[in-house]
Amino acid sequence: MNRYLRELGDRALAVRLAAVGRVHQYPEVQALRRFLAAFAVDCLFDVGANRGQYATMARRDAGYKGLILSFEPNPDIFAPLAKRAAGDPRWHVFNMALSDFDGAASFNIMAADQFSSLKRPSGAQDAIFADRNKVTKTVDMQCRRLDTLLPELVAQHGFARPFLKMDTQGHDLSVCEGAGDAIGRMLGVQTELGVRPIYEGGAGYRAMIDWLEARDFAPSAFFANNKGHFPLLVEMDGIFVNRALVRD
Repeated sequence: MNRYLRELGDRALAVRLAAVGRVHQYPEVQALRRFLAAFAVDCLFDVGANRGQYATMARRDAGYKGLILSFEPNPDIFAPLAKRAAGDPRWHVFNMALSDFDGAASFNIMAADQFSSLKRPSGAQDAIFADRNKVTKTVDMQCRRLDTLLPELVAQHGFARPFLKMDTQGHDLSVCEGAGDAIGRMLGVQTELGVRPIYEGGAGYRAMIDWLEARDFAPSAFFANNKGHFPLLVEMDGIFVNRALVRD
């Protein structure tokens, strides 16, 4: 019966997403909804939040009701993010980046703000991205390591079962390295996996998967996060589960 009801829910979700032109997000929403519920996640780290699209999707489509902590360093879009989160008492926003150090850094604002990054665009990126993924200005912003920030956030919010989502435009591996041993406290990790180069020095998908594998995270789901670039995949997202959960 539970399986039957889940399949009915999945079909209803697919129809609803298709009706608003978001059917390409169905695999991600389906995987996230099941993961967050199955492992009783109580804190969603939304690193590289942009305007809050992911957090909104987690609430509206994945049915997540727990704590959300969104990090967005771009000052130009932080105000819209904060406004979007203002009506949700379980959603807190931070105008900073997570990285592998504590301190100031220059942040690259791109022509299309969703491409903004601590890294610079790759000269080898596909031509389709060239007009959007180009630096228009740089701003100074603050970076924090997750392992130094996590105790502060746990003390303030009291969560115990966090999930780490990253969309930092080529910087996800640095975020993970800045977590240190605290990465093992994450029930799961969702990360961008670059297949074709977009940013200078960005970790490729093999390096990212190997890094997580070495720290006992196993693949749970993969899905493309670019549409309109057939037949060459540019990026995909992966959800990885902490193997300690599977063993338990």
